[in-house]
Amino acid sequence: MNKSKTLNKNQTVEWKDINWRKLERVTFKLQKRIFRASERGDVKAVRKLQKTLIRSWSAKCIAVRRVTQDNQGKNTAGVDGVKSLTPKQRMSLVGRLKLTGKVKPTRRVMIPKPGTTETRPLGIPTIDDRALQALVKLALEPEWEAKFEPNSYGFRPGRSCHDAIEAIFNSIHQKAKYVLDADISKCFDRIDHQVLISKIHTYPTLSRQIQVWLKAGYCVGKQLFPAHEGTPQGGVISPLLANIALHGMEERVKQYAETLKGHKQNNRNALSLIRYADDFVIIHEDVNVVRKCQEIIAEWLSDMGLELKPSKTKITHTLNEIDGKVGFNFLGFHIQQHEVGNYRSANNSKGIPLGFKTIITPSKTKIKTHLIKIAEVIDTYTTAPQATLISKLNPIIKGWSNYYSTVASKKTFSQVDHLTYDKLRTWARTRGKGDINKDKYWRTVGNKNWCFSTEDGLELITHASTPIVRHTKVKSEASPYDGNWTYWSKRRGKYPETPNRVSKLIKKQKGICPDCGLYFTSTDIVEVDHIKPTSLGGKDTYDNLQLLHKHCHDIKTAHDGSLIKNHDNNPF
Repeated sequence: MNKSKTLNKNQTVEWKDINWRKLERVTFKLQKRIFRASERGDVKAVRKLQKTLIRSWSAKCIAVRRVTQDNQGKNTAGVDGVKSLTPKQRMSLVGRLKLTGKVKPTRRVMIPKPGTTETRPLGIPTIDDRALQALVKLALEPEWEAKFEPNSYGFRPGRSCHDAIEAIFNSIHQKAKYVLDADISKCFDRIDHQVLISKIHTYPTLSRQIQVWLKAGYCVGKQLFPAHEGTPQGGVISPLLANIALHGMEERVKQYAETLKGHKQNNRNALSLIRYADDFVIIHEDVNVVRKCQEIIAEWLSDMGLELKPSKTKITHTLNEIDGKVGFNFLGFHIQQHEVGNYRSANNSKGIPLGFKTIITPSKTKIKTHLIKIAEVIDTYTTAPQATLISKLNPIIKGWSNYYSTVASKKTFSQVDHLTYDKLRTWARTRGKGDINKDKYWRTVGNKNWCFSTEDGLELITHASTPIVRHTKVKSEASPYDGNWTYWSKRRGKYPETPNRVSKLIKKQKGICPDCGLYFTSTDIVEVDHIKPTSLGGKDTYDNLQLLHKHCHDIKTAHDGSLIKNHDNNPF
């Protein structure tokens, strides 16, 4: 009787009246219980709690909100052509979210691979399938977050590329080592469906639902292509499924390490496998151990239907030259050790100089790609106002600099600034018919000369203005589902790619959204809001700024008068 009353009440509530704070709390409480049950190996409790969450009205609302409001790719249509939903349609979708075992094929779109001329396929599910995948992910992710290996960093909440790089630094900074720099061939396209389903090992109804997603196939135009293997890139749940497929690699090589001569635990610690999605490295001081690990991992991957790509899999050394190369590239960084005098050398655990220093820098390939992108923008805006060019370049420069702000990038930043400056002089000379018009385009700002800036103060950011700050690696066993809000909200403000004013506002607000009162999690999409809208006279100053969840910002904007002049933008 009570359930029926609750259901009727939920069916009549309007989207704009939903108490999101309550729904978030209810859903997270279930997720935390799933995480804890999985940690202690209580499979029966995990399954029971997952079924409860998937039936939960609160979780269904959150899943729908994530794919219709929070997700930045929300305006991409699947095969049904639907790009967005009205509030009434969202409520209708909440009501029909069930594990039916039915699915529509994905719509295939080709997107460019960053820094190359190649493209890769994305499979875009319908909004209904995306919402159901988001719901299943809410239930499945906490179980696996309790199981995942400590050195797996890709597509996991609260973990980043920078954590993986710091893990590599920790592994080698006191000892020169051999590295297997490996690449899995077409990983996401070739994962064996049956092996993956067996590995997920969940209850039958959910297993069937995941299986139909995997086998849904894709459409190009009106032609349907079946899918016999792989996880479709583009689905909400696909990154989680790929991580499950690759789970166990680290433990497998650690088991091998235990068979080596010496103390088992010391041997385990001496061997590292650090993985970010399908990119991984294996690190050890003995080249024969690294070669054996390559064989073991090749065999392990074959069970999942995968193989290493020979052309991109090689053994290098962090300090000594092998086949003309020293060090290795990983996630856009170049990692290498350099022989130095004792005063600059790293020390071992006893304080004795090692004679070398580990230096991590932006990779040459990524520097070249970045410079090409800057040149393309400058060439594209040859006839545009200077302010337009600056507004296009600033986000590119800031984003790239932030990504590399945790490593030894100072020299690189200066070099890239110098080359950018040369390109801007050419831009100015083209416009000035040979004259660079110094006083028109360059000014002295504070103690800085030759700043590319406009009369009204809009200034081009330099790479060198980004401070270099060492990144603190995430705690190995930590997870956002452990409920340690203070730890995770502080980390959110310290991610290298977090914009400066977002970091300041997170610190000022102690990690809490002032609208809903909930902590910002590592995966929340956040936006800077003007407390008093600029359209109503509000200033762009810190005392008039606050950080809100994207969905909280949508609601606030709809009611604060800033959209009065433009009713078409009202999300409600």
